[in-house]
Amino acid sequence: MPKHLFYLIFSIIVTFIISCEKEEFNTSIDANLVFSRDTVLFDTVFTSIGSSTQRFTVKNPYNKNLKISSIFLAGGEDSPYRINIDGFPGTRLDDIELRKKDSLYIFVEVTIDPLNADLPMVVKDSIVFRFNGKQQDIDLISYGQDVNLINGEIINTETWNSPKPYLIYNSMLVDSLHTLTIEAGTKLYFHKGSRLYVAGTIVANGTFESPIIFQGDRLEEDYEDIPGQWDGIWLMAGSKDNIFDFTEIKNAIIGIQVDTLANTSKPTLLLSNSKIENMTSAGIFAQGATIEAHNNLIANCGQYAVALTIGGSYEFYHCTIANYWGYSTRTTPSVLLNNYYIDINKITQIRNIDKALFGNCIIYGNKESELYIDNHEDGILDFKFDHTLIKVDNEFSTSDPLNFEDIIVNDDPNFIDPFNNNFELDTLSIAKDKGKIEYGIQFPYDLNQQNRNSDDAPDLGAFERIENQ
Repeated sequence: MPKHLFYLIFSIIVTFIISCEKEEFNTSIDANLVFSRDTVLFDTVFTSIGSSTQRFTVKNPYNKNLKISSIFLAGGEDSPYRINIDGFPGTRLDDIELRKKDSLYIFVEVTIDPLNADLPMVVKDSIVFRFNGKQQDIDLISYGQDVNLINGEIINTETWNSPKPYLIYNSMLVDSLHTLTIEAGTKLYFHKGSRLYVAGTIVANGTFESPIIFQGDRLEEDYEDIPGQWDGIWLMAGSKDNIFDFTEIKNAIIGIQVDTLANTSKPTLLLSNSKIENMTSAGIFAQGATIEAHNNLIANCGQYAVALTIGGSYEFYHCTIANYWGYSTRTTPSVLLNNYYIDINKITQIRNIDKALFGNCIIYGNKESELYIDNHEDGILDFKFDHTLIKVDNEFSTSDPLNFEDIIVNDDPNFIDPFNNNFELDTLSIAKDKGKIEYGIQFPYDLNQQNRNSDDAPDLGAFERIENQ
């Protein structure tokens, strides 16, 4: 046989075998696709705003190919969901060949139309897979929430008290000479890159039962404690008389940035009964401001929990400042005090700190030293730690009684579970009953509204340890 004829016949045989193999499908009605999950669940999705993208896999577990006659959304073109099947977007795809032991990737998104409903609604659909005369499906479930959308707006004097949350896109500004009042229970969600600018005044009056929430707009469980999801709150130069009471500010870059004071008779910021947690940069970043703060938890920040810079006047009472940041290596202390800066001409500018008082506080974390006093000798930096637990390195002197009165140095406060954000005191905590009675009388109720004057002396920090009788 001529050699070229042999190769021709051989090629025909191989081609025939391959074509036969391609057409050999698993047609059993008992065959089942294997899904990486049986339900695609979206947490709260804001109306008119698309969700994050979720995905799952569809596997053919058999040693033969499967022909899927169709994959489609049960809701069809009217479905609020969108799917993408191995790069093919749409609501339906037909005649899919899923080779043996191979998988498909399916991506799912959802956008929910506004229904003017104050309470979350459940939006359901399913993805249907038809093959071999049978069908399987994957449930799609979303919890939709109608919102008050604020998109890059300038706000004049008004009050927010809607049961629907406020969703801030492209930031917002409270204009100068105007006041935004936020009532108890209001929730503000910020899209990535958004910030609350305040040139005027903000009055956020929550309650213990109904705190005011400031956080990012990713409400999935995986994002519950992820920092850097939005930019934070900026009380701009000239802003005045700001009040945050029973508020929770979390997962931003800077919790509250406070610029130069505008009213010498009142604090730029009165912060009470609040939690500021999980910031990539700082919990409180003040520049020449006036702050009065009591009963606050400021925790887990990538740089400073509290940075009081370029002068100002500050009073902190019964605050727990705890920094167990674990997302990267932190090189800065929890608390910084500073009374100068160097301008663009490399000239040192002095800005005095007239007062920095920490009374009945805890300053602790997972760094060797959690306090740094950056004092320029030509200026004034008047500070005092009174009945406060602090963590400092061996070179930090706490011997001056004008600056340090009845302090506890470097003893672990024994938080119940600091790595899971529980900063209440354990029963063996050294911070129990170590507070100054006068401060306890001035601020009689802790962050949990427990009476801190019911035993020998108030505990240090924001939480009073109440032992069971």
